[in-house]
Amino acid sequence: MTRHGPMNEFCWMDLKTRDPSGTAAFFSSVLGWDFAVDEEDWRRAVKISAGADRIGGVSDLAQPVYPPGTPPHIAYYLAVDDVDHRTELAVANGAQVVVPPFDAGDQGRIATLIDPVGAVLSLRRPRGFAGWPVSATAEGTPHHAVLACEDPERAQEFYVRTTGTPLGRAAFREAAPAPTGTAAGSAPQWELALAVDDPDAVIRRARARGPDLVTLAGNGRRRVVRLRSPEGLTFLIRARDQDSGPDR
Repeated sequence: MTRHGPMNEFCWMDLKTRDPSGTAAFFSSVLGWDFAVDEEDWRRAVKISAGADRIGGVSDLAQPVYPPGTPPHIAYYLAVDDVDHRTELAVANGAQVVVPPFDAGDQGRIATLIDPVGAVLSLRRPRGFAGWPVSATAEGTPHHAVLACEDPERAQEFYVRTTGTPLGRAAFREAAPAPTGTAAGSAPQWELALAVDDPDAVIRRARARGPDLVTLAGNGRRRVVRLRSPEGLTFLIRARDQDSGPDR
């Protein structure tokens, strides 16, 4: 039987890396995530768990399915009711199709797009497994997704028109301008904010592995903590007891 979680929310992620063992070691030591082969998956894929909850997978960019030179990145999956229909609406509202809708076995139906502001994401109609939990207390549990770009109003309108409703557990923010005299930053990308019990402990563990693997901005309740793996995979870190809305 197909079991569906909330629609119009991000529900899964895939860490695409050239160093699967190093990536697992880093996030295990800093966030406490567990990386293990899924013995029930015919692909024997490596899955990530926060406590008892599965939240993502790992893909090795050395595999021939990936074009040479593909940089490490995180693929995010947005749960929708009808991948084909929502892809058509996305294109009508300015998106580009990277991978047309296809059936991905027990993962469900998937399509990959670039939205009008330049952020990549995949639409997914889950099959069998609904995705990460909407409320959990384990360390490093997904809390909400953030898209920072030059035109957050345009981005938010695109997702409403594509899905028919505002996205759940998502925030749209204006990107900080590049420092004077420097080139513009990379293309906008979705980032996941993770809930932890003690952000300062996460900061200490990350800096023990490299002083530049955490960046801080702002102060007090508005402090933004960005965790970066040695390959450049990034997450936002927030205190679990922070107010419940997607605030950054």
